[in-house]
Amino acid sequence: MATIATKENFSEVTAGPITIVDFWAPWCGPCKMVDPILEQLEPQFADKINFVKMNVDDNQELAEQFKVMSIPSLVVFKNGVAKEKITGVFPKEKLERYFEKKIEE
Repeated sequence: MATIATKENFSEVTAGPITIVDFWAPWCGPCKMVDPILEQLEPQFADKINFVKMNVDDNQELAEQFKVMSIPSLVVFKNGVAKEKITGVFPKEKLERYFEKKIEE
């Protein structure tokens, strides 16, 4: 299960080698489509990627800081630094390849 991020713990939960932060909201239909895909992929990548969920309604300041204008958005952090953002719903296979690529970089 992904870690729930807040303003208070954000630096700590994104400090690892690779962290994927899922910016989402409970009312967002596309977010509800992405969530089960991420839950399926998380065990496969658990030893290499830290998965984190960030509710944009509860953390608007952080969403703005990382220029999250649409959700769902996945922001890739490496050692605490935001490196890349993708927005939208993607098939499981595409996200799987994307995560593998992030590990190889």
